[in-house]
Amino acid sequence: MPTQSIDPAPAATAVAQLTDCPLCGTHLDPAHPTECPRCDWTQGYRRQREKPVGNARDIAAVLLTVVPGLGHFYKGHTTLGVLVLLGGILAVFAAAVAATATMGLGLLFVPVYWVAMMLHVFWLEDLRMPAR
Repeated sequence: MPTQSIDPAPAATAVAQLTDCPLCGTHLDPAHPTECPRCDWTQGYRRQREKPVGNARDIAAVLLTVVPGLGHFYKGHTTLGVLVLLGGILAVFAAAVAATATMGLGLLFVPVYWVAMMLHVFWLEDLRMPAR
């Protein structure tokens, strides 16, 4: 009666996944199988990091956005801050022109733009936040 053998192929592929870096293919050190010495890959690469919502700097940036663009400057996005400031100036002029053509409904464009910029700066990455 022949004996049945267990196929070692699935176990071998699982070991191969742990011994080679998924980014560069370098053989990983058995003592540190969760990090690559060549390309700085670590286990958990590309996982989403949880961002704390509503810290003090985010709220300060929203308050500074009373003048559109200042919150962007505060968070380190200077080019975007200039564009938002220019967009705010254009929004006021566009609302004034639209107000004459739409019996005042064009004035709703300014608060909509303002609130959109406040939400944008709240969720924007803070480039000046000290590294932890």
